[in-house]
Amino acid sequence: MLKEERQRTILNEVALHNKVLLTDIAEQLDVSIDTVRRDVKELDSDNKLRKVHGGAVALGFTNTTVRNNNIYALEEKRKIAEKALSFLKDGGVIFIDGGTTCVELACQIPANISLTCFTMSLPVAMELLLKPNVKVILIGGEVSKDSQISMGASAIHHLSEIQVDFGFIGTGYVDSVYGLTEFDWDIVQVKKAVIKASKKTILLSISEKLNSQHRYKTCEINAINTMITELDPVHERLNLFRNQEIHLL
Repeated sequence: MLKEERQRTILNEVALHNKVLLTDIAEQLDVSIDTVRRDVKELDSDNKLRKVHGGAVALGFTNTTVRNNNIYALEEKRKIAEKALSFLKDGGVIFIDGGTTCVELACQIPANISLTCFTMSLPVAMELLLKPNVKVILIGGEVSKDSQISMGASAIHHLSEIQVDFGFIGTGYVDSVYGLTEFDWDIVQVKKAVIKASKKTILLSISEKLNSQHRYKTCEINAINTMITELDPVHERLNLFRNQEIHLL
């Protein structure tokens, strides 16, 4: 495979999943980790992604200083966020996860709605602070430099002491059989705690992530009450999920 093809694949995977591991890309491309490492280093130098220990992250995943439009599938994520607004009611208590789709939800919350919102995500918290009627409660813990969310035992403990009406979460991978999965064990533990703290869990996911899976399992698909994609709920790509105990929006 030519270098240009490898790098195009790397950029596509980073754009879709926000973060990738060198080992996964090497396996997918059937090349050495050193080859992938060189490609990632070059892409980093060209300011097309950011190299991190053992992998790479999308530029749009890390920028918290200004409103960032360098987001993969931004229009699709905005459509998902718009659909999710239907769950918000005055006086509600919600949780919003990290990730670019969840940031879009935070952006679209109407200024006149009164909410209490828990989050572990610094970018989400910064957006929510612009909403005059939203009380923002940041879940504390060790902050990941890559995803900019609180992690670890402290965050999980804080989540164990709350219950929210709706927990809006993202995922790296979702499959109708294997459920929600991630490649990061620590993220899985935090997401499990979020699901437990939520009366109802709403998954926000672009359709490109459907029918994909990774190492560590967050939950079965029927642990999610509603899955929101940018697709029409009757779209044929959602057929495999229609047999599950999950509402499609």
